[in-house]
Amino acid sequence: MAINFTTRLSTEPAETVVPETTEAPIGYVHSIESFGSVDGPGIRFVAFLQGCRMRCEFCHNPDTWNIGSGEPYTADELIAKALPYKAFWGKEGGITCSGGESLIQIDFLIDLFKKCKAQGINTCLDTCGQPFTYKEPFFSKFKELMKYTDLSMVDIKHIDPEGHKKLTGFSNEHILEMIEYMSNHGHHMWIRHVLIPERTDYDCYLERLGDYIKTLNNVDRVEVLPYHTMGIVKYEKMGIKYPLEGIEPPTHDRVVNAERLLHTADYSK
Repeated sequence: MAINFTTRLSTEPAETVVPETTEAPIGYVHSIESFGSVDGPGIRFVAFLQGCRMRCEFCHNPDTWNIGSGEPYTADELIAKALPYKAFWGKEGGITCSGGESLIQIDFLIDLFKKCKAQGINTCLDTCGQPFTYKEPFFSKFKELMKYTDLSMVDIKHIDPEGHKKLTGFSNEHILEMIEYMSNHGHHMWIRHVLIPERTDYDCYLERLGDYIKTLNNVDRVEVLPYHTMGIVKYEKMGIKYPLEGIEPPTHDRVVNAERLLHTADYSK
């Protein structure tokens, strides 16, 4: 018996099926500190992520600026590297992502922090907030990240917009927007401020900053970080002129004065 085959020809283009990607986001890491004691509560495993758009005059890690370089990690790989140190973290410690500027790699952060929380690991984000925007898709990603972030350490480089632009190359508009969003949505923060002679170490600026911080909710700590010159050697190796040449660290009295004007004792626990 003959079998007849009928071939149907169509002039319609075939539907293109795009497979869903299951590839994990890659994070680019500049360096790792296994026993960090100043990057959030307790003892912490700290990943310094590569990449930053700001050019802070006082930056002591200019080797973190370039975006897209660094050692690649998936979230699973970085957690696996951190877990051998978990016994030292205690109840407060955990994993911190610093920089560079962590938020430049927000897709990686979401994946990492989500997987950390699934394993009961405390998460801390160290950020200057410059990449923040209410525009999409960033804003939705930021809200997602905050679901898995236990604490954010936020640097306010300068309270004055023009002073901030001179100091970093950018205005502080988006940074303050991020802080106010976090304040209004229950996200806990530590506020940090680098005290720099001839830049931020003026009572008028410190008073403005202190008053501003008092308007915020969920600020658990305020820290004054004295400017230091330990990064100069990196500038010399990289052939970059050091922007604050000749400016010395603040005196002890000026640090105490800044702590008073920022009311740091009011936030101590």
